[in-house]
Amino acid sequence: MGGLAQILKESGHQVSGSDIQFYSPMSDHLDALDIELIEGYTLKMLPKADLYVIGNALSRGNESIEYILNNQLPFKSGPEILGEILKDRKVLAVSGTHGKTTTSYMLAHIFLALNNNIGYLVGGVSNSISGSASLGSHEVFVIEADEYDSAFFDKRSKFIHYSPSTVVINNIEFDHADIFNNLDDIKRQFNHLLKIVPSSGNIVCFYDDKNIEDVLRMGTWSNVIKINHKDIKIDFSKKELSVTNETYSLAKLPLIGEHNFKNYIAAILAANTCGIEIRDAIESLESFNGVKRRLEFKGEYSGIKIYDDFAHHPTAISYTAKAIRDEFKDKKIFGIIELGSNTMSSGYHGQAIYSSINNFDRVEWLDHNNVLEEENSYQNHDDFLAAIKNAIRNYEVVVLMTNKDSNKIIQPLIDYLS
Repeated sequence: MGGLAQILKESGHQVSGSDIQFYSPMSDHLDALDIELIEGYTLKMLPKADLYVIGNALSRGNESIEYILNNQLPFKSGPEILGEILKDRKVLAVSGTHGKTTTSYMLAHIFLALNNNIGYLVGGVSNSISGSASLGSHEVFVIEADEYDSAFFDKRSKFIHYSPSTVVINNIEFDHADIFNNLDDIKRQFNHLLKIVPSSGNIVCFYDDKNIEDVLRMGTWSNVIKINHKDIKIDFSKKELSVTNETYSLAKLPLIGEHNFKNYIAAILAANTCGIEIRDAIESLESFNGVKRRLEFKGEYSGIKIYDDFAHHPTAISYTAKAIRDEFKDKKIFGIIELGSNTMSSGYHGQAIYSSINNFDRVEWLDHNNVLEEENSYQNHDDFLAAIKNAIRNYEVVVLMTNKDSNKIIQPLIDYLS
């Protein structure tokens, strides 16, 4: 919502916003934009406005929501108002269960590095791009496109509102167990998305993903660019992309792991739909330094390298673990995992979570709901930290994975090792 607030401000609106708490650097960024920050959702804090944009953190029963409804005040969801702002733009939407943030920033970086003042709105924080949002002046707008619902009054996936001309689908797996019953529910949302891509538009996807294949079989009406099918092949071992009869090397690109290699490929081919030459896209990505909390190196302390990652799904954990193992083949690697997402903390993934950690030498779990019943799992934050501190000096590389506030875990460990 902070990025949306910036887009609205740059569109000429006077903007204020409410949250339970505001944290730096986003709070500092919004202050600099002269956006009024209001702590809390109580009625006495509700300002007068011409339009209320309601995020999906709020629902019926909140006194401000009840006041808005009882007084028939105008309101919309964030994705709806954003879709209205973007109606005349060429929207490139990056979707999928994993890799949306990184691929979106890669795609934005390609255009910006080639001096195109595009717009963008991405969920995380890039190490290479200032801020997570910009309205831009170029016709292209890059957006991280989530399948989560839009608001309590609009259960359509957010990405339906963006009317993209090009859609990237990195992968499809089950997630968001709090709103989806099963994988078929999620496939249906992606089918709805593809129904609104124009016939002149594009779908960039990995054709060796069975769930993506299932969605494509439900119907497509656009140009489908199928990676790992016929004329487009990728080879991670050689770091190569082959399109028709031409082969391109990605060996100079800095980010590690097969998942990042695939993110590169998706961004390069999506940019190509707008006329960006593949070689130019690859060259521009040599200066892309990644995204915070996506295998982010936090430093070396007492000879121990510490990484921070947003992984919160068995597949994402597996990607991260393999990337780290490939980078540090002979090192002792310690995985620290918080079951933070609704899906992970519910125990939905079952045994799949254990097969995701094979590349770690040891794992400690912060398991708030005790779904694992493991000897190395802890429900209490302090006990969790104590166990890590007791073991950490026996390892050379430490990787934290959580979609919650990682500083609450990493900073005490850095302080302990310093």
